[in-house]
Amino acid sequence: MTQQTYLYQPRIADVLQNINKVMIGKEEAALLSVVALLAKGHVLLEDVPGVGKTMLVKTLAKSLSCEFKRIQFTPDLLPSDVTGVSIYNPKELEFEFRPGPILGNVVLADEINRTSPKTQSALLEGMEESSITVDGDSVPLKDPFFVMATQNPIEYEGTYPLPEAQLDRFLLKLKMGYPSPKQEMEMLARTSGGHPINAIQSVMTRDELIDIQKEVEEVYVDTTVHRYIVDIVTGTRDHKAVYLGVSPRGSIGLMKAAKSYAYIHDRDYVVPDDVKYLAPFVLSHRMILTSEAKFEGSTEEEIIQELLNSTNIPVQRNISE
Repeated sequence: MTQQTYLYQPRIADVLQNINKVMIGKEEAALLSVVALLAKGHVLLEDVPGVGKTMLVKTLAKSLSCEFKRIQFTPDLLPSDVTGVSIYNPKELEFEFRPGPILGNVVLADEINRTSPKTQSALLEGMEESSITVDGDSVPLKDPFFVMATQNPIEYEGTYPLPEAQLDRFLLKLKMGYPSPKQEMEMLARTSGGHPINAIQSVMTRDELIDIQKEVEEVYVDTTVHRYIVDIVTGTRDHKAVYLGVSPRGSIGLMKAAKSYAYIHDRDYVVPDDVKYLAPFVLSHRMILTSEAKFEGSTEEEIIQELLNSTNIPVQRNISE
């Protein structure tokens, strides 16, 4: 996927520059992670171990003065290990809530498909509702709240694949891939004298991030762009190779991501190219292909690209009019 080349909004440029000091050759993954964060969405990162998934999330949290938490999902992990638990304090003669790792600002859910659906649901409740349930009480999550979940696409033994209804909770699904030989050489040179993340300084406060998230919500989306989004999503529901098309949540997610992407590129309005660029990342994991299409080797990304090629792009109007 070819990334558009616009000037970045200055505050966001500082964040991306920070990430690129640590991550080599992962500019697109860094950009899309920030897109999801500013849109108050979450990311599912599917890739092999050792390509820098954890480092990407840590660097993002450190750049934004956010509290980083990591949850290593295992088959024996319990929901209370994620949300926290109430423990009786004999001195105070009352129960005290001990918060779990989900009460951070930036949460890495590592290998989410290795734990049971019951524990997965504890995380996904927080992602959807911005709160968790502990002993029957609702506990609000911190603001900002951003989850990046990872899963290994190779090892499937002993895993619990996320059902489509849960995949739909993630705004974006990304893959990082291996670095090129040149990039890997540069990586070795950078880490030979210590890891570059240790030199990273915060470039934004949490309050500034929250303000930016509010500004993103105010980005203008023309009705012609709304129609373009709906036409693409409707196409997934009518395509002969698709068993289950994208839900309305996907339409809303694509609009929110496009607003965030426009803001990052220092615009207060969305253009159709924003939607076209983001559609494969926002929509592909929300579809189920037919058995025949899978047997023939078709992929969700190919279907989305086919729809983008066949859907009329709206003519841009003068925003100032």
